Amino acid sequence: MMVAKTVSRKLLRIHKKDNVVIVVNPVQAGDRESVDGVEMVFTERIAIGHKVASRPIRQGEKIYKCGVPIGSAKADIPLGAHVHVHNLASDYIETYTLDKDRVYVK
Repeated sequence: MMVAKTVSRKLLRIHKKDNVVIVVNPVQAGDRESVDGVEMVFTERIAIGHKVASRPIRQGEKIYKCGVPIGSAKADIPLGAHVHVHNLASDYIETYTLDKDRVYVK
C-alpha cells in the first residue's frame, strides 16, 4: 500500500535539494502549512512568488532554489520565515535595497 504525502495548497518545493519553498497562494500570519511532513506556522503575510525557509537555515549556509545555490543566508533563518534580500545575500550579483529616502544602496 502506498502512503500519499500531504500536498500543500500554498507552497511548492521545486527540487528535492531546495531548502526553500515557493508561495503559490498567499499565506497570512497564523496560517499553518505542511511540506514533506514538516508543519510551518507563519508569523507574517507572504505574497505569491516569494521564498520561505522549508527548514532552519544557518547564517552563511547556501540557499537552494531549483536545485542550485542562489545565495547565502545573512543571518539564521527559522523554519517558515520569508527569505528575501533582508536575509539573503546573492553570491553572484550585487544586492541593492532602498534606503529611507528611496535611494538604492548596496
